[in-house]
Amino acid sequence: MKDAHGRTIDYVRISLTDRCNLRCIYCMPAEGVDQVAHSDILSFDEILKFVRVAAQMGVRRVRLTGGEPLVRKGVVDLVRDLHAIDGIDDISLTTNGILLAQFAPDLKAAGLRRVNISLDSLDPVQYKEITRGGDLDDVLAGIDAALEAGFNPVKVNAVAVRSLNQDYLAFARMSVDRPLHMRFIEYMPVGDSSGVCGHGWGEEDVISCEEIRERINHQAADEDLPQLVPVEGSSKPDGGGPARYWQFPEAQGTVGFISPLSRHFCGECNRLRLTSTGQLRPCLFSDDEFDARAVLREGTEADVHALIEQALGAKPEEHTQGDHANATETNMNVIGG
Repeated sequence: MKDAHGRTIDYVRISLTDRCNLRCIYCMPAEGVDQVAHSDILSFDEILKFVRVAAQMGVRRVRLTGGEPLVRKGVVDLVRDLHAIDGIDDISLTTNGILLAQFAPDLKAAGLRRVNISLDSLDPVQYKEITRGGDLDDVLAGIDAALEAGFNPVKVNAVAVRSLNQDYLAFARMSVDRPLHMRFIEYMPVGDSSGVCGHGWGEEDVISCEEIRERINHQAADEDLPQLVPVEGSSKPDGGGPARYWQFPEAQGTVGFISPLSRHFCGECNRLRLTSTGQLRPCLFSDDEFDARAVLREGTEADVHALIEQALGAKPEEHTQGDHANATETNMNVIGG
């Protein structure tokens, strides 16, 4: 399946819900956001219909996101049904990890292969502040459970926000003794930029992946630790994403960097996004959407096929994000992380 610019599109990210059990400061206000009516959220049958058509067109990877996907009832059954679709080779999940210890064994048995766990601080006090009440121990237990269940790879994602003064070396060292793949993500202008959600996106809070890597190496040198070295070829963790990977010598895991602002990777983009309300988005950094919900509820599989083709044709060659004025209007809890 090709888009209008010749890129192979074989990956779809599907948001299961706009609801979340955390209130992270850069995602939503403390009281949360107005929840979407249940009738406006795609049913699992509608999601399966979409994926069956997408798989016939060449999609091979599916990632489930939220909100927090594990707060939606029946997610294990959905994974099992997705796993049974001919052509789907890889099912993964992005989660905040709070409920992962509870669900990990059943998800693995149902066919889930990989997990990404969002974690923005290793300090329990700061973590509680960032998430407005989250318990770091729950996430750490989720990471342990993911490794024990046999997910491979297990990736930990941290959004880097300059004003949070996160300990990047502490994160990177998680990759040394266990097969964890730590990734840093540049803070992106997605969602309400007015300050209503959290403290609002601002360019002054963006720290580039290059600077993060330099800070890690500088801190490591101060502690007589080795420097990060590039990871090539088969040593990179599996996945359909754009991260560039480095590694401490002899480490079991890796340290990855995702740089949507400082180093555009649009030429490598291989995905579409389906929001929890059934809007098909060709690009994260654009508010252009195609109403898949109406087609899934009223149309045939041929109609779904045609809609996907339409979205492929509208996929931009590259995004233009990078300043405050260009922040998208739709929040990540709706788009899907």
